[in-house]
Amino acid sequence: MTKPEPADDDTPASRSIPAVAIVDAQTPGNVGTIARAMKNFGFEELLLVDPPELDPDGEAYGFAGHAREDVLPNAQEISFDELVSSYHTIGCTAVTNEGDHNHVRFPFSTPRDLAQRLPTVDADTAIVFGREGVGLTNDELARIDEICSIPASADYPVLNLGQAATITLYELREMTLSPAGTQLPDLERVRASQPLLERLYDQWNELLVEINHPEEKREKTARMIRRVYGRADPTTREVNTFLGVLRRATERPDQEE
Repeated sequence: MTKPEPADDDTPASRSIPAVAIVDAQTPGNVGTIARAMKNFGFEELLLVDPPELDPDGEAYGFAGHAREDVLPNAQEISFDELVSSYHTIGCTAVTNEGDHNHVRFPFSTPRDLAQRLPTVDADTAIVFGREGVGLTNDELARIDEICSIPASADYPVLNLGQAATITLYELREMTLSPAGTQLPDLERVRASQPLLERLYDQWNELLVEINHPEEKREKTARMIRRVYGRADPTTREVNTFLGVLRRATERPDQEE
């Protein structure tokens, strides 16, 4: 492993994708798991502080999936001093302070908060994860620029290292992946036209009459139907399907001879 070299491209856009740093991981498999999560969500720069031995035939590469081809072999070993002096650091912890009387673990952001704010940070940034079991120490957190914590059950808020990294990187994925860059199709949902929706409402009104819905309640019921569809933004195909069902119901096929 080699220590990181300064990036040649110093534009804010090139610095907007954070590095991922792991401090003193005890288990090679967790390093591989985090490398895989990085590959899943478009992160490339992996920094390792006091890492375990990463045998290409061992657990780390076995857990890394396709990240064994690039993220893991390109990981850079770095000291903690170099990490905090070279990067804007965000330390991840499950344990936070409940007020500003202690600034070691407070204030904190959630990963979703970071996803909104980090793109505006004009600095090389690193998301820092600690060791299994105890995470980052208070002394380490005291040297880190800001704190991140994942909302979880108060009864059991501690996630394992691989889980914490995967959730955090998932929340930050919009910094690295465009909609066109994921496996999900970029489909635009188009709301049905208003005239077609009005035909749907008319068909509902006909059905209310046909089933002898109480006349004094029809106006209120029709309004409620309109509001439900109004919130749903149905597509043309969906509205046409509803129209077909309502027409059939209005014809009362159960009464046909």
